[in-house]
Amino acid sequence: MPKDARATRDALIRAGAHLFAAHGIDATRTRDIVALAGQANDSAVTYHFGSRDGLLHAILRAGITRMEPARATTLPTLHPDDPHTIVDAIVRPTADELRTPHGRDFLRITAQLAGRAGIRDHQPPPLLHDTALQQQLHLLETACRATLPEPIALERISLFIAFLTAALSDRATRTHHPPTPPPTPAHDTFTTDLTAMLTAALQAPHPNPFA
Repeated sequence: MPKDARATRDALIRAGAHLFAAHGIDATRTRDIVALAGQANDSAVTYHFGSRDGLLHAILRAGITRMEPARATTLPTLHPDDPHTIVDAIVRPTADELRTPHGRDFLRITAQLAGRAGIRDHQPPPLLHDTALQQQLHLLETACRATLPEPIALERISLFIAFLTAALSDRATRTHHPPTPPPTPAHDTFTTDLTAMLTAALQAPHPNPFA
């Protein structure tokens, strides 16, 4: 890809991520993305990505790709007998996106898409195919199904994703607009506590384990 075309794509990805995060995926106008990216041609998004959905796909792919090395490193250490370690391996690379502006935009976007993860019907989006994240989620499902009926296990993992993305989106928003005192917990404290909360929720006793 020519250098100028790559620079334009990168500018559109940054602008799209910022506006999708700030105003919502459905409310953001393509012409505003193009303007923020410093492009004069209103068809720039269509030219480089095919559509708004193509731009969104590129933004999500970039975020998933950033986290893949950290996720892949943990895979040999994970086992279904230790759900806390699996949860920690999922949470920490995701929470580390809080450290950068483009990462925070990514988190605020993923919170809008949490209901589309495809966990309940075993239909994950193509973006997750053949990723370390998909393998982590499979291990988490195996861990949950060891003590829970499959429908309950899948429901809990779906809610796990919804809670995780909502919590990180909330912190990303508050990082962008710092609150008045009292201050929020430090990053490592926040991440450790979030991991503990999510693990406890996944492992909560089911009232009828044979249902």
